[in-house]
Amino acid sequence: MNLLNTDFLEENYLTIKETKISGRYVTFKDIEPLYNDLDINIKSKIIGQSEEGRDIYQLKLGSGKTKILVWSQMHGNESTGTKAVFDFLNFIKLYANTDVVKSILTNCDITIVPMLNPDGAEVYTRVNANQVDLNRDAVDLKAKESKLLREILDTVNPQFCFNLHDQRTIFGVEGTKNPATISFLAPSEEVTRKMTKGRKETMNVIVSMNNLLQKLIPNHIGRYTDEFYPTATGDNFQKLGHNTVLIEAGHFPDDYERETVRKYNFYAFLQGIYHISKEKNFTEHLDYFAIPNNIKNFYDVIYRSKNNEKDVAFQYVEKIENSKFALTLVEEKIGDLSLFLGHKEFNKKE
Repeated sequence: MNLLNTDFLEENYLTIKETKISGRYVTFKDIEPLYNDLDINIKSKIIGQSEEGRDIYQLKLGSGKTKILVWSQMHGNESTGTKAVFDFLNFIKLYANTDVVKSILTNCDITIVPMLNPDGAEVYTRVNANQVDLNRDAVDLKAKESKLLREILDTVNPQFCFNLHDQRTIFGVEGTKNPATISFLAPSEEVTRKMTKGRKETMNVIVSMNNLLQKLIPNHIGRYTDEFYPTATGDNFQKLGHNTVLIEAGHFPDDYERETVRKYNFYAFLQGIYHISKEKNFTEHLDYFAIPNNIKNFYDVIYRSKNNEKDVAFQYVEKIENSKFALTLVEEKIGDLSLFLGHKEFNKKE
């Protein structure tokens, strides 16, 4: 299995990182200027508008046979994948003469939609302007954005898709005391979660990404539940024969802006694309099941009481105040929380 050089990535990431976007609140106005700085080999065009008329862009790069479709921020308040995408585009531009980039551009034909839900991004909500969750609209296609993504899917006919999301800080890695910094999923195609050829190929790509991240942040990677969701985008795309890799960006200690997580999201994404560009046989997949489950076992803050009988848990509520991302602690639960972990923990004065 071909893995990227982690020393090279760590030594050069600050050069690769797209510094014009950062933090959790990333809107269309933030990324629009970046389209002017793309590498000459990356083609951009407006392919549609959101419900409120904001432009939705498509980027194209590579001339290979293996077609890949990538989209981010279908939930407007999940921006880590968008930041990782622009880091990836910088990498392609800066290291055009490396074997990694040559392999990607020679063997892959990549289509990217960097922000599918610009209306939700503007007001920092999961849903679009008409309160539609685009990730649950793959069947009804009520939203303009959902219809657009489906049109792109049908046009591109990709072998692989990357569906980039963020997950809440409540998730940890089963069997550890670590938050789930990155979680992966090879979506099911139907309710029995049958192991199809497509799912195995998706798992194969995820194994390569996990192998890379385990070298950098061991035991911080989780495996998302593969329960079948009949209206979900990934499940339906997988069902249609397009191998769909779900990447969920989670939490890393003291990283509520998700800038450290962004880095590992970029590494995983780059590794997945590179692996696809090099691999000829995607059958090896069993190591996917060695990735620990993604479980709900964290709160943002826990105040511990004697004997845990009156523990108090708090969770941050995310909002936009005066055009800036803000966190407010809200009490979530009182009682014995000995089975839970806090990203920050304190002992109560009693």
